Amino acid sequence: MNRVTRTRLAVTAAVAIGALSLTACNGDATVTDKPKAKASAKAGGDSKPAETSAAPAVAKIGDTIGLKGMEGGKLDVTVVKVIDPAKAGDEFTVPEDGNRFVGIQFQLVNTGAKAYSDSPANGAQVTDADGQQFQPTFADLSAGPSMSSDVRLKPGAKALGWITFEVPKGVKPATVQFSMNSGFADQTGEWKLK
Repeated sequence: MNRVTRTRLAVTAAVAIGALSLTACNGDATVTDKPKAKASAKAGGDSKPAETSAAPAVAKIGDTIGLKGMEGGKLDVTVVKVIDPAKAGDEFTVPEDGNRFVGIQFQLVNTGAKAYSDSPANGAQVTDADGQQFQPTFADLSAGPSMSSDVRLKPGAKALGWITFEVPKGVKPATVQFSMNSGFADQTGEWKLK
């Protein structure tokens, strides 16, 4: 390889890295922990519309956050349940020594006008009170089916599944975050787990 070819390759690599850095470090990123207001149905045969209760100040287990992704994508994301510690779905899958599994069940509803296609676990992480972050791991849980690694939802469709995290035994997860587009969307939802 001659000197000119090496120089061209170096310039091409620098441009590619710069473009990736600009894409990943968008200044429009936000984290929201404000859940949507919940509609409460009236008992009986009332023809009055359902009342809407005020949304709590901070999202917690059971709350839904509306998120926006790239290219007009929209999801209503709900943290349905948390199991800590969680049990693996088979006897062969075990966490590393000193760790345990934590399972978080998510429900995703496509509220956008376009189809949603993603690997949702790529955009999820749990954080402890000290700010340590833990990424998902591949482990099926006895609690139920895992979230698919290839979710495809038409507008109005939903997906339900568990995302598994491996955390040290002495660590208490304080929050879970979820972002669309495998974590590259500008908007991230955050739920308190305590």
